[in-house]
Amino acid sequence: MTAFRFFTTAALFGAALLAAPSVQAQDGDAARGRTLFQRQCQACHQVAQPRNGVGPTLQGVMGRAAGGVEGYNYSPALRALNQTWTPETMDAYLANPTGVARGTRMVLRVAAEQDRKDIIAFVAAP
Repeated sequence: MTAFRFFTTAALFGAALLAAPSVQAQDGDAARGRTLFQRQCQACHQVAQPRNGVGPTLQGVMGRAAGGVEGYNYSPALRALNQTWTPETMDAYLANPTGVARGTRMVLRVAAEQDRKDIIAFVAAP
């Protein structure tokens, strides 16, 4: 390998390593999201199993209509929300549930933007 190819390859590899954390931070870190979910959300919600608890199951939540889990007794506010869960709608809801759906039973806010992105990455993971 010539010195030029070695340094070019090393530079590209280094650039990829430097870029990886910012992409991960922008999109959310599902592994960190799992830890946050276990600490902040798991008391009411399930992801691993399609079982409702205090809150509805979040298994397969992305792309689902708000208020769309059969057998769960949603608040009138969430049933009337008329939105589909996407990373953007979930982010807004986690930031301020009562601001998005006045009268919702969920009052826990996730204030930190990165925490919300990480939790969303976890619940959106297949």
